[in-house]
Amino acid sequence: MLKQRIAVVLLTMSAAGLATWEASEGYTDRAVIPTKGDVPTIGHGSTRYEDGRPVRMGDTITRERAAVLARNLMTADEKRFAASLPGVKLHQEEFDVYMNFVGQFGIGNWRASSMRRNLLAGDYIGACDALLLYKFSAKYDCSTEINGEPNKRCYGVWTRQQERNRKCLEAQ
Repeated sequence: MLKQRIAVVLLTMSAAGLATWEASEGYTDRAVIPTKGDVPTIGHGSTRYEDGRPVRMGDTITRERAAVLARNLMTADEKRFAASLPGVKLHQEEFDVYMNFVGQFGIGNWRASSMRRNLLAGDYIGACDALLLYKFSAKYDCSTEINGEPNKRCYGVWTRQQERNRKCLEAQ
């Protein structure tokens, strides 16, 4: 049976998608700067609170509050994400992949992305492949290897993009 895509406005991040995102982000009970040049994050990679206040170094959070914060921010981002893709239909797996991206890179980067432009044009494969363009942190190419070894600065950014690309292509 062929899977049907669903209008983006009818989708929300699946429980599995949210769990994957939280696991990828990890958990910190105090604000940290995850990669050189990044902004402070807390909990499961949150850079702000529900009221828009930015996370500041010295902030602390419980695991329970971190889970609530992550879900609340993701719910708000889901609405902005759906609004950015009028008329577009996605598989649940694609939706989860792109929301995972938004959770890491932000809705502003999503709106300006070639992934979004490709989806609006109906180019689902092109949108998946465009994930691989987002491999930079503070203008540093995170796919860079040093003496054949992954860099220690931000290689995880690159491996997450490769995993997103793989999952996205599998959904096709």
